[in-house]
Amino acid sequence: MVAPKNIPFSCQCGTLKGTLRDAHPRSGTHAECFCKDCRAAEIHLGQPDPAPNPVGIFQTTPDRIQLDAGHDKLAVFSFGEKNLLRWYASCCGAPLFNTMRTPKFAFVGIRTNRLDDTGPLGPIVGRGFMPVKGGKPKHEGLSYLILGMATRVIGARLSGRWKQTPFFDTNTLTPVRDIQVLPKDTRASLLPKDS
Repeated sequence: MVAPKNIPFSCQCGTLKGTLRDAHPRSGTHAECFCKDCRAAEIHLGQPDPAPNPVGIFQTTPDRIQLDAGHDKLAVFSFGEKNLLRWYASCCGAPLFNTMRTPKFAFVGIRTNRLDDTGPLGPIVGRGFMPVKGGKPKHEGLSYLILGMATRVIGARLSGRWKQTPFFDTNTLTPVRDIQVLPKDTRASLLPKDS
């Protein structure tokens, strides 16, 4: 059994720093995502296209995210009015987190490549949107991903932990930063034509 551990994280240039608190396999779900949105987000922020590799994500609750420095560099965008919020460091364009659009749905996916150590997260247990040549993308461990997220969201809601978030003002239920909403065709324009 992996013991819970506080894991430091930072943006690419080290200006925005924080801690993933009490990380262990039961506190979240270690996953990989191959979806076009994650790829396009990387490219939009000036990062290399990760394809054919996935984007590593640890899905947990926002109360486990502690920002220690560079709070003013936290920024957010979204591919449309209803899509995930994609949080990043404005100083260097490093993608950091994904959240829903309301704090009441207490979910955050932290990019695992920003963590100092991924050992305490346990093994990767789910993969989403894996490309299949000539077919629809497939998923591995999808039921595990959904059950884990639902259990944590409900637990945070019932306990009141959903109010412990660095991403939202829980009095107004609004994000702590203005959302840059990108036009709907932005994602397609960022990806290669054969994607």
